[in-house]
Amino acid sequence: MRPPARVSSTDYAALADVRYQIRRFLQRSARAARAAGLAPQQHQLLLALKALPPGLAPTVGALAGRLQIQHHSAVGLIDRLAERGLVRRRRHGADRRQVLVALTRRGEAVLRALSVHHVEELRSVGPELSRALAALVRRPRRPRPGAGREKRVRRRGRL
Repeated sequence: MRPPARVSSTDYAALADVRYQIRRFLQRSARAARAAGLAPQQHQLLLALKALPPGLAPTVGALAGRLQIQHHSAVGLIDRLAERGLVRRRRHGADRRQVLVALTRRGEAVLRALSVHHVEELRSVGPELSRALAALVRRPRRPRPGAGREKRVRRRGRL
């Protein structure tokens, strides 16, 4: 394990600002989801389903992975969304053990309305979030004392 890098007070401030800006967006997102009658994670599942990367089947496992939740938690979210007519399930044709999930027209409409709101929100707060991220990622890293020497010694085969 390598020794911890130095973190300046400017780095701490930038980290705090990034987290603040993300939390601010997530809080507004959660309010918008609740106003649409959804739990925030239900909205996140609809969005993840709509925007799955090409080649990734819309299975319960894939959705759980995209949301970083347990499989059984994804099943519960899908159950509640299916009860409301926002998603539907079907068995995979080739592998009957797998359940595929799809948005319904109603689910598409709810997601579209929330996404319009979120895009507008990001256009509003995006510059602040971008500034906060830029302050953190554009800072040059200070090399650790002795870091360059260790590499030279290894190349000579002495370590």
